[in-house]
Amino acid sequence: MSSPSESYLVGLIGEGVTPSLSPPMHEQEADHLGLRYLYRPVDLSALAPDPANPEIDPGVQLQELLFRGRDLGFNAFNITHPCKQLVLQYLDEVSDDARSLGAVNTVLIRDGKFVGHNTDFSGFATALASGLPDAVLDRVVQLGVGGAGAAVAYALLKAGTTHLTLIDLDYGRASERAAALGRLFPDQTVTAAEGSNLPEVLAEADGLVHATPVGMHSHPGLPLDLDLLAPRQWVADVVYRPLETELVLGARAKGCAVLDGGYMAVGQAVDAFELITGIRPDADRMRTHFLDLIERGL
Repeated sequence: MSSPSESYLVGLIGEGVTPSLSPPMHEQEADHLGLRYLYRPVDLSALAPDPANPEIDPGVQLQELLFRGRDLGFNAFNITHPCKQLVLQYLDEVSDDARSLGAVNTVLIRDGKFVGHNTDFSGFATALASGLPDAVLDRVVQLGVGGAGAAVAYALLKAGTTHLTLIDLDYGRASERAAALGRLFPDQTVTAAEGSNLPEVLAEADGLVHATPVGMHSHPGLPLDLDLLAPRQWVADVVYRPLETELVLGARAKGCAVLDGGYMAVGQAVDAFELITGIRPDADRMRTHFLDLIERGL
């Protein structure tokens, strides 16, 4: 357990992270808890490349940032696109869940060593439990198996989903993810399906998870025909900008229980904050602050 008198220096490494809401979320919660906590984005796309090597390898850049960060006294880094897989090769220890996922989004620096964790999956698990506490998880269809999708699928299976169907624009990627998860959860059924099979597999499902970019400000629209949804089903979206996606609005209008993407965004931040400080933050307070940031357009 950390002492409130301890100070924390934390960074977020990734491309295009300058507008991230993670720094203000972490810092305001730390203020409430009386902690000295500074969290800064380290935007790879904003760092000037070496003029002698304009095609610098992001892995080399990441390694340099980690090592310099350790020497400068950073306590931890959150890691996002495109570094969640790249970072694995530079870590001294990796949690079992992060190793199973093959992705790390939180790196603790302890006694000079780098220790990797994944709070994307745990954040979604927390989101599901708090935002949809009565959801039946037996049969779930998931759209999208990219970075966020892999973590969400893992969380669903750990939460007890017995039949998980994965659908992606790249059927080969969905098949590979289904096979990998099947090896990790041999007593549960994980299959891949073509997008054309969505009507039939969704008709038998208890819930739908959406983990593609469709619905984001830069990718507006719906990932499926809303007529395929039934009021008995729940719908979870991982997109949180905007918070009220067309899918969330449409599913709610049909009578479905819905989980907006803000729940996962806050959930992963809550878990990362606890890993970094040893103190469990107030999740409801962090969500309230998150919603305020979204409303203010930050």
